[in-house]
Amino acid sequence: MAIKAVRGVKDVFPPEIARWQRLEGTARRILEPAGYGEIRLPIFERTELFARGIGDATDIVQKEMYTFEDRSGDSLTLRPEGTASVVRAYLEHGMTVWPKPVRLYYLGPMFRHERPQAGRYRQFYQIGAELLGADDPVVDAEVIALLMEVFRSLGLADRLELLLNSIGDAQCRPAYRERLAGYLRLRLKDLCEECRDRVERNPLRVLDCKKPGCAPVIREAPEITHHLCGDCRSHFERVQEYLGALAVGYTLAPRLVRGLDYYTRTTFEVLSRDLGAQNAVAAGGRYDGLAEALDGPRTPGIGFAVGVERVVSLLSEREGDSPLKLLLIPLGEEALRALLPVWLAIHRRGLPAEIASGGRKLKAELERANRMRASHVVIVGAEELGTKSALLREMKSGTQQQIPLDGLHDKLMEKLAGEGKAR
Repeated sequence: MAIKAVRGVKDVFPPEIARWQRLEGTARRILEPAGYGEIRLPIFERTELFARGIGDATDIVQKEMYTFEDRSGDSLTLRPEGTASVVRAYLEHGMTVWPKPVRLYYLGPMFRHERPQAGRYRQFYQIGAELLGADDPVVDAEVIALLMEVFRSLGLADRLELLLNSIGDAQCRPAYRERLAGYLRLRLKDLCEECRDRVERNPLRVLDCKKPGCAPVIREAPEITHHLCGDCRSHFERVQEYLGALAVGYTLAPRLVRGLDYYTRTTFEVLSRDLGAQNAVAAGGRYDGLAEALDGPRTPGIGFAVGVERVVSLLSEREGDSPLKLLLIPLGEEALRALLPVWLAIHRRGLPAEIASGGRKLKAELERANRMRASHVVIVGAEELGTKSALLREMKSGTQQQIPLDGLHDKLMEKLAGEGKAR
């Protein structure tokens, strides 16, 4: 039996990869001018990083991590998320003395052992951004605005909804947690088995349950915004004011929580109207206590992560296609030798083009040009070599013209690059 990919992972190849590249390129184009520098993180870390940073009582640490011992007996874990790794790197490499705030972004694979389904994989990709060293609410608004600017640039803004909440801090959240747990204990029989277990371990996680049976209980649960302390309430109000100044629309979601213990105050999530149950395409929030949980100095922070696969699924199948593509078709070895320098010259000047091998018949090459959606082909055979010319054919209309072989690359650039700009 042929070896197949592991369950819960996927291969990504053309033409889908063009949509991935467009998303990644858009994120870089939005984040880098705003001062965010790219950080490359290890794929695996010491297990303690996630156990302490994310929280022992979270579903990720208890059920979903890929953890193993190396040959030295150290416990290592494939990273299930990026924020803890960013903060670890920030502390380890002395970024605490950098001018504040420190702005970083990353992209790459994450790993969680979950039940594979549409929009959820065991190896999945994220694009994330983190801002460290500032607790002013204006940076909360900055991070959220940049996230939504990525979606706006992708043409997705009108298909997405931004949900916003505050989950308080170490001063006010414990009292809310106890009130929520008390309410849930009275409704235990109405909760799924998993949520019954969460009531004592991590009652806020019940609010994140997506099972229909738990929905009525969640709808009637106490709202955390009614239990915020004065500082948290003021912070949240200012975040909303700054988002208003930036013209970023949002919906208040008083029962929105995040599944990781390090979150404090501002939390947010971006939902798609076009996906099913797995409809969250991005999420994030503030994590002011994470650095201290990792034995570092107090370092406020806020960030987000984008689910690449889910966003890619919203992009058109033709996203990222080259606006102009040329196939050079030599008919025979002599024609191939004549077209090779032409192909290299136009490739160096950035015109999307491919060259055939010269060993196939014209009909087969024209069929391939149609499949690859080439806008034009250049044909050179014995007849063209005899007249020292090439035949340029527009695939859509079928119109064609002869162009001298001498200086062919310049003439192609002049004609086709001009058409590409017109499009």
